[in-house]
Amino acid sequence: MEVIPINMTDGPWWNARVAGALGAEDASVRLQAALAVGSNPGPDPEQGLLAALVERCAVEPDFFVRDMLSWALTRLPPEITLPRLRRELGSERPQARSQALHTLSKIGDRRAWAWITRDLLRDADDEVARTAWRAAVALAAEDDRPNLVDDLVVQLGRGDREVQLSLSRALVDLGGVIEPALARAAANPDPTVAAHARATASLLRDPEAGFDAAIDEARRVVALGPQRAATAAAAAPDTNPPDTNPPDTNARHTNPRTGEVTIAVMETVDVETSDC
Repeated sequence: MEVIPINMTDGPWWNARVAGALGAEDASVRLQAALAVGSNPGPDPEQGLLAALVERCAVEPDFFVRDMLSWALTRLPPEITLPRLRRELGSERPQARSQALHTLSKIGDRRAWAWITRDLLRDADDEVARTAWRAAVALAAEDDRPNLVDDLVVQLGRGDREVQLSLSRALVDLGGVIEPALARAAANPDPTVAAHARATASLLRDPEAGFDAAIDEARRVVALGPQRAATAAAAAPDTNPPDTNPPDTNARHTNPRTGEVTIAVMETVDVETSDC
């Protein structure tokens, strides 16, 4: 296993060595190489290192290495990383687009908001779209959020559970601005869209609620209709058994000198009432 020292940044030799380590067969070597770059990028990181990091992002199979690559890129000067990442957004490789979006969201420079196009938000690749949703929410200014809501809401009902959960989280992170759009989507004739909208509204009201429970309840409401669902809920048996133990109305008195406890039994009197 090759060890990459993190305190040696002596120009082309260093860049070439790190670039080679980023392509090593051993994932731990690749991880250490990315860590070395982020820990000490050197005086001139643009020469070779930036390209090596970005190119590796597009093909890296290991999640932890990809995350370290993104972290290393955030440690480089934004004036060189932002233009390079912007070019990656138009790559034919879905992973290149996804990782560029993820890294832009980590850098947090709001100039990148304008680069998250509608095509990226609606990308045919689910992972790219999910990353675009998260990045857009992270980078959108307050005035841009209503337009972002419109681009996200039209995708309600898309994909499997993980995709729908990602979209719901992105919408909830936008806050109350999503409520009118969710109300309209809840009336969509497509039951999948309507249920997803209702589940997202539930998460907005209670962020601690579980997504699975919210989506199951939303599907039930959509299937029955709001009125029938409410009637069924009201008619459901109470799962909490009544308290069969009557309250203790007896008065207790403790003698402070002896510690003896006496109980005065309170007599219950039935009072009859009659019309005057």
